[in-house]
Amino acid sequence: MRWWQRQLPALLMNALALVPLAWLAADAAFDRLSANPIQDIQLRTGLYAIILLTLSLASSPLYRLIGSSWLLLLRRLAGLYAVGYASLHLLNFLWLDYGFNLTFLRQDIFEKRYAVAGLAAYICLLPMVVYSFIHRRQQTKMRRYWRFLVYPAALLAAIHFIWQAKIDIRQPLAFMVIIVILLLARLPPVSRWLDGAGRQNTK
Repeated sequence: MRWWQRQLPALLMNALALVPLAWLAADAAFDRLSANPIQDIQLRTGLYAIILLTLSLASSPLYRLIGSSWLLLLRRLAGLYAVGYASLHLLNFLWLDYGFNLTFLRQDIFEKRYAVAGLAAYICLLPMVVYSFIHRRQQTKMRRYWRFLVYPAALLAAIHFIWQAKIDIRQPLAFMVIIVILLLARLPPVSRWLDGAGRQNTK
């Protein structure tokens, strides 16, 4: 098998993960954003982040059920891109919205519950980046702590999304339901069922 054939799944996943960013950049460059471009960027980067984070969380139970190795790659890449889009989401809030004005940030950030939930989710996600780039042996040691943080991060991200939406919360609630289902999939009885179903599928 040639190099490009081995790397094709990773190349495709990287390309697909970058499509929303390219789309957003094109809309900004050609003045296709809404009348409130800062809010537009904020909402879209946040949406891309939670979609990718949910995909990353879904990859583990799907891998146990199907056994396809590309799902492990999806888990890692989707998680990293989720942090990347969350970083753009936070940067937009700090820079374009507040101009890095620490006085206004201190006054407002802790008065807005959605901002507190979002910041807490982002802090919980940061170890994912460290986890992805350390040696495999160290990954084994950190796996328990990473799992301990990633699900609270996802729940906090969904809460952040719900509180920010204010009026129409159907989409944020859908993400919350999916994340809770994925969290329940980590429970031992469900996990054992997934393992058993996966073994049946590979026979």
